Amino acid sequence: MALDKVVEEILESARKEADGLVQTAENERRSILQRAEEDVAGKRQAQERQTEEAIKRLRQQELSSAELEAKRILLNARKEMLDKTFAEVMKDLTSLKDEEKSRLYRIIVEKGAKALPNARIYCPRGEARLLPKGTNVAIIEADMPTGLILESMDGQVRLDYTFKTTLVDIWEKELKSVSNILFG
Repeated sequence: MALDKVVEEILESARKEADGLVQTAENERRSILQRAEEDVAGKRQAQERQTEEAIKRLRQQELSSAELEAKRILLNARKEMLDKTFAEVMKDLTSLKDEEKSRLYRIIVEKGAKALPNARIYCPRGEARLLPKGTNVAIIEADMPTGLILESMDGQVRLDYTFKTTLVDIWEKELKSVSNILFG
C-alpha cells in the first residue's frame, strides 16, 4: 500500500503542479488578451480620430468648394446683369429721338472744336441734318455707329465720340459705382 500512497502523492503533486501551470497559463492568456484589447482599443481610438479629422477636412473642403461655386454663380449673375444694363443703355442711346441726338451732337462739336479746330466731322448716314448749322467744317456721312468722329484736317488725330466708345469709356471708369448702385 505504501506504493499506492507514493503514487497518489506523486499524482497529487503532479496535479497541483499542472493546476499551477494551467493557472499561470490562464493568467498569462488573460494578460495577453487584455493587452491585445487595450492595443485594439488604442488603435480604434487613433483610427476614429483620424477618421474624424479626415471628415472634418473633407467637410471644410466641401464648404470651401460650395462657397467658391456660390461666389462664381453670384459673379456670373452680376456680370450678366451688368452686360444687360450696358446693352439697354446702348439701345437707349442709339434710339434717341432726333432732337436729343441733335443736342448731344452740338455739345460734341463744341467740345471737339476746342481740341481740334477746323476738324472734319464724321456722322452716321442720314444724320448730317442733326449737326449744328453754320459750322465751317467738312461733314462726312459714313456707315458708322451712332455718334460722331472728329478728325484733324491732316488725318493724324481722331477723336471718337461715337456713343458706344463714349459709353465704354464711362462704363470702365464708373463700373464700381454702377455695380454698387445695382448690387448695393
